[in-house]
Amino acid sequence: MILEQADIRIRPGEQLAFDAAIQRGIEQVISKARGYLGHQVFKGIESKERYLLLIRWETLENHTVDFRQSPAFAEWRAIVGPFFAVPPTVEHFDLLA
Repeated sequence: MILEQADIRIRPGEQLAFDAAIQRGIEQVISKARGYLGHQVFKGIESKERYLLLIRWETLENHTVDFRQSPAFAEWRAIVGPFFAVPPTVEHFDLLA
């Protein structure tokens, strides 16, 4: 299992609309992707425009190849991308313990 962490910063004042958009994007697009195992979304408390999206994938390639190089990625970005203040920072992690 691989954990994808996306650190997302949105434009101020758009939290409610983004909350709905990210949920819709996950339900309609990401959850149907090959290798998708589950997700969590965290909202910033001190930084209200900051979100952490954690997605569990079977393999790294399920995210970097199967999803990112598919038409589904463009669909996902069309839903959530208009809210981004800056491009998200994305990193991948292996489970240690």
